[in-house]
Amino acid sequence: MPPQSMVPRGPGSGSGDGVQEALLLLRQLASGYRALCQYKCQDAVVIFRGLAPRQYNTGWVLNQVGRAHFEMVQYTEALRAFEHAQLLEPHRLCGMEVHSTILWHLKREVALCHLAKKALDFERTSAYACCVVGNCFSLQKEHDTALKFFQRAIQLQPDFAYAYTLSGHEYSANDDFEKAMACYRSAIRIDERHYNAWYGLGNIYFRQEKFDFSEHHLKKALAINPCSSPLYCYLGMALHSNQKTPQALEMLSSAIQIDPKNPLARFQKAQVLLSTDQYELALSELKQLVEMAPKEGSVYFVLGKVYKKLGDQSKALQYLTRALDLSPKDAQQIKSAILNLEKEDNAEEEDEL
Repeated sequence: MPPQSMVPRGPGSGSGDGVQEALLLLRQLASGYRALCQYKCQDAVVIFRGLAPRQYNTGWVLNQVGRAHFEMVQYTEALRAFEHAQLLEPHRLCGMEVHSTILWHLKREVALCHLAKKALDFERTSAYACCVVGNCFSLQKEHDTALKFFQRAIQLQPDFAYAYTLSGHEYSANDDFEKAMACYRSAIRIDERHYNAWYGLGNIYFRQEKFDFSEHHLKKALAINPCSSPLYCYLGMALHSNQKTPQALEMLSSAIQIDPKNPLARFQKAQVLLSTDQYELALSELKQLVEMAPKEGSVYFVLGKVYKKLGDQSKALQYLTRALDLSPKDAQQIKSAILNLEKEDNAEEEDEL
């Protein structure tokens, strides 16, 4: 509910014009919130930005704008909105759980620790504060400690679906799939439109190689949030693993269309194209990906495989060597690929002789 301070007050506030102005404001706020609840996030941002500055620059509106950008994986813009909200209303705890998740994704450890301390100083018994602290420990890979805080959030606010989902993520990170799935299902019981929990279940089934179940749950998530590039990407991965290549390519292409900067979607699409012998198309995706992630060894490794398939041994060796430099932990696999490349070169030379 928007704060009462957002309703215009002035000498004419008791007049018909004042009432009409208030109704128009409430209608615009409701339209923006409705769009956000339907995950029409860009529409929500446009509607909220249409507000007058004194209504836009409030904690409630900025939280909604931040959440909209967060859902569109626009973390920098989302963070800017939440930080602005904190400056205007420093004691607002609602929304901090999303703010902390953004910092988690951006790996801003210092900023997240600061936000956690701030939240605890305000209200130690707040479920929102517990989620912030839990995210802080999660970023530091202290999953058991993170779980304690997420479970504390659930105790404080038993109908807090997001706290269950965050708990599920931590159990999943610990490979405790049974408890993770129980948490996700609890989140769905509280809010059946909580797509994050449907995704969590789909991800676990994917890791268990139960691709039919994974596909089903990811489709459920996508039906709720049809504008999510990550969801299209994960569904594409599940479909490809389930031998549904045309549908997988369609989903991955949709992910890229929604967010051209989604590196995982481009990488997975290149992998699917490579598996179907569409080498030139795979090469096109990988070249764009190199510009987006120039220090990602796996991209160079796949580039080496593509050039090998295209018969360009020189470039294949060049990219495999680059992959070896960037990913020393995968040295054995990359060296094996280079060795196979050299064997083929020697075999070709013997054939020519």
